[in-house]
Amino acid sequence: MGEQKRKEQAKSDFIFGKKNYKFMLIGLAFIAIGFVLMSGGGSDDPNVFSPDIFSFRRIRMAPTLVLIGFGLQVYAILLNPNKKEKSKN
Repeated sequence: MGEQKRKEQAKSDFIFGKKNYKFMLIGLAFIAIGFVLMSGGGSDDPNVFSPDIFSFRRIRMAPTLVLIGFGLQVYAILLNPNKKEKSKN
């Protein structure tokens, strides 16, 4: 009987809370948008140079979005879902 109770208790405990998963999804969206913005810029003809590969979007904005996304992922993992809000007296 004690083993069954332990199994039921283990099933109901989740590592992450709802807030953690929201931040993870937002972080994944930032990473995906960053990689989409980095793509492209090539030329169909290898003898022709395309200056589009050095645009602001590919050099600054897209990597920044990817780094923000990775930062959000770390924050989502480290966020404690069981932390109780302190009431002000």
